[in-house]
Amino acid sequence: MPITDNRSAKITEVHLQKIAYVYLRQSSMGQVRTHTESTERQYALQELARQSGWNSPRIVILDGDLGKSGVSTTDREDFKSLVTNVSLGKAGAVLAIEASRLARSNADWHRLIEICGVTGTLIIDEDGCYDPGDFNDGLLLGLKGTMAQAELHFIRTRLLTNKLNKARKGELRVPLPIGYVYDELNQVVKDPDAQVRSSLELVFSYFQQCGSAYGVVQRFTQEKLGFPKRTFGGTWAGKLLWKRLSVARANAILKNPSYAGVYAFGRHRSIKGILENGEVGARVSSVPEENWLVNLPDHHEGYISFEQYTSNLGQLARNQSVKERVLSGPAREGLALLQGLLICGCCGRRLSPRYQGNGGIYPKYQCTWRKREGFSKSVCMSVPCPPLDRVIEERVLEVLSSEQLELALSAFDIVCQRNDQIDAQWKMRLQRAEYESQLAQRRYEEVDPSNRLVASTLEQRWNDSLIELQDVKDQIDQMQQQSRRITEQQRAEVLELAENLPKLWHNTATAWKDKKRILQLLISDITVQKQEQCSALLQLRWQGGASEEIRVDLSRSKLSRQRHSEALIARVTELTKTMDDAQIAACLNDEGLTTAKGVAFTIKSIQRIRRKHAIAGADDKKAGEISVKELARRVGVSVGVVYGWIDKGVISGRRLNAGSPYLLAISPEIEQELAKRACQANRTKTL
Repeated sequence: MPITDNRSAKITEVHLQKIAYVYLRQSSMGQVRTHTESTERQYALQELARQSGWNSPRIVILDGDLGKSGVSTTDREDFKSLVTNVSLGKAGAVLAIEASRLARSNADWHRLIEICGVTGTLIIDEDGCYDPGDFNDGLLLGLKGTMAQAELHFIRTRLLTNKLNKARKGELRVPLPIGYVYDELNQVVKDPDAQVRSSLELVFSYFQQCGSAYGVVQRFTQEKLGFPKRTFGGTWAGKLLWKRLSVARANAILKNPSYAGVYAFGRHRSIKGILENGEVGARVSSVPEENWLVNLPDHHEGYISFEQYTSNLGQLARNQSVKERVLSGPAREGLALLQGLLICGCCGRRLSPRYQGNGGIYPKYQCTWRKREGFSKSVCMSVPCPPLDRVIEERVLEVLSSEQLELALSAFDIVCQRNDQIDAQWKMRLQRAEYESQLAQRRYEEVDPSNRLVASTLEQRWNDSLIELQDVKDQIDQMQQQSRRITEQQRAEVLELAENLPKLWHNTATAWKDKKRILQLLISDITVQKQEQCSALLQLRWQGGASEEIRVDLSRSKLSRQRHSEALIARVTELTKTMDDAQIAACLNDEGLTTAKGVAFTIKSIQRIRRKHAIAGADDKKAGEISVKELARRVGVSVGVVYGWIDKGVISGRRLNAGSPYLLAISPEIEQELAKRACQANRTKTL
């Protein structure tokens, strides 16, 4: 490249004493691999720098940003380093093939030329040499930066418009989720691999049974099933891998409309913002279905119907417990049968179960949002679980009485179908392992025996495939030993229980989670309104749309329901005349009596009985009685003087036993007399 007079005139000895930075950039790694001519032209700028007068040691190549977009400075470490060195005055010139290589953003471009103008750094491209400190050169550089950004805008607009137009026809090729492939006509079809299709069908089947993505993953783990994944790009592009199913993967599958036969484009959008490090970045967010750019139903064959897809989304939304919702979540363990179904009649929020007592065995339904948010010091509503659970249980069993046998037969069909699906998965896994082993054997046998480097590698792969095949066979044998097949005896037992649904419901083998799942299938929600006189009104809404009201008597606490006999109350009343609480408890225990719970009496149990029935204790103060300390304070003497008066018979007092304190009945007249006696005693001591 020849050096023009204009360029030679602007480059001074001061510039040549500093470093000439040659900056290289291409927008993507694909361009780096395929557009090699552009890369060569940019590397050739170092020769231009030498012709301009810089020695090779003072020429620095910055090629770390190859394959990165120039829209922003994010992840462009070489550009940041360039700006830093220019700011420090270390750069004599910045060489780039054109302005768009340095930046596609006006903000980044103008910031660079402004700093170059301050530090006297030149900018050199194929067209010439520019001094940003010169008005005319600065104006021209500004125009070049504007054109670079405008060029990017025009290119992007054309590409996105054409892309959207093709997507609206459902013809835009996009990476397909597992379970789908493109055929030779560029049509979306189900994966020809039967095991892949069966794995996806199991995901949707298990979700119908479990109601949560976590439950699906648990079932896959329990059955020791893998889940397929196809690699994208690179040497292993299209290779099928079998990995452990994760909750995030299960959620993504359940939320993907492609499995319902929908061609969707624009489900996510990129939103720019300021990152934590102060740079401009983008985050990806989901777009509501009504705002998708393209939504083509029945575009291809789905694994589920669109109605089932919508139902799955609703169930996933109900499963979220991080937000305040009035929707029921998945059935969980615990003694609260109506978990997720109850709605507070005061505020309309969901009631959640709380477990109290020693070991947390006494469940309650509470609305705690006011207390949690700091609006109140008490909960909005609290009702015990047993009375509500009991009345809803009775109502549900009454409704199901006519459908019992049909439900049992349907359950058998579901269990048998599930077992068949699992067996099919293991059979296909065995077939795949046999194929991989046979393929490895053929490759080993076809290799040239003299080429030991290749032969040893293929032999090792063959051995690994044989080990994998044997491992699959062992797992199948283990699964067969733990047969899940339903015997005729088990079938007869279940059908017998189905004829008596209450017996099946209360059977100890029936899990609480299964009971809750049945209730959620039948009941939409229940609004609870507490009434006066320990009752509640339940507004029950069934899934079919019907509703009814049920009034429930709320049970009092377990202690308040316990009653002692009248004879025991009379006996305690009699004993309190001469005994304290400890003596009464010992006396009743000696007589062989017990509390309503059937346990021995204690001081606290006697105190509760007296407090509940308003029975005064023998050691309780009566009207007009005071203690020894109180009398000593009133008349101004010591406690010892009062005890002396008691011993001499000046005053009288009563005590329950030798260890209990005195209780003195002192009238106003006696108190005045004692005060005079105390004054005389003090006067005598003074004299």
